[in-house]
This record gives sequence, C-alpha cells and structure tokens, in this order.
Amino acid sequence: MGSEGMAREIDFPPVWLAVFVVLGGLIGRLWPITFPYSSEIGAGLLVLGLLLMVLAALQMLMVRTAIMPRQEASTLITGGVFRLSRNPIYLGDVLFLTGLLVNWGALISLPLVPVFMMVLYHRFIAEEEERLTRDYGEIYTGYQSTTRRWI
Repeated sequence: MGSEGMAREIDFPPVWLAVFVVLGGLIGRLWPITFPYSSEIGAGLLVLGLLLMVLAALQMLMVRTAIMPRQEASTLITGGVFRLSRNPIYLGDVLFLTGLLVNWGALISLPLVPVFMMVLYHRFIAEEEERLTRDYGEIYTGYQSTTRRWI
C-alpha cells in the first residue's frame, strides 16, 4: 500500500478529533485559562456531544445505513437527531472537543474548534453532500433547505 493509500486508511473523523484534542490540550497546558464553572460547562458539552454521536449512530444502525465516512448510504435519515443537524455525529465531535477544552481550562485553544470544523467539512462533509445530492436528488436538497449543516 502506497503512502496515499495509507493516509486514506487513517483519514477518519476520530483521528482528526484525537489530533485536535491533543493539540488543544497541549496548548491549554502551556497557557491555562479558566472561568467559573468551566469544569461543569465543559462536562455538559462533552456529555451532550457523546449523546448526540451515540443517538445518531444508533439511528443509522437501526436503518442499516453506513456510519463510516465515504461509504454509500442505503437510506437518507431526516428524523430524530438528524432533524436538528444534517451532521449530528460531526456536531457531536465538535461539542466533545469544545467540552474537553473548556473542562481542561484550555480556553486559549478554542480557536482550534472552527479549524476542526473546516477540516471536517473539507475532508468529509463536502464529499458526503455531493454523494447524497447525486443519490437522493430533490429529497436531499429539500432536506438541506430545512435542516442546517451544523445546528
């Protein structure tokens, strides 16, 4: 397997999440900044992110559609947590990262969150939206017009 194939094998959202968690944690350790209740707020965001990821994954499993990026979806899900966001697992990743950074007092690292969101968009979401538009046409574009990408 060439280096491009190897890179594609590890190019998954949890890997990117881990990179941003480590980077944000290291920066936050060097320059810690907290505020009252940052631990509680961070923990709440972290739990909310995990809950969103689990609920979305369960919905996807229940209808037997692909959970992994770059796989063809067998069903377009528009209800449940997918009514709140077209990308509830990615949104969960973002909430999880934000929660950890806030909880750890790594507020200086919060600018990494929109950078992480851009990575998710460019590495995964744009391709998924193209594929879903191709596969589901007007049904998907209608869903896009009523449901935001993030929230």
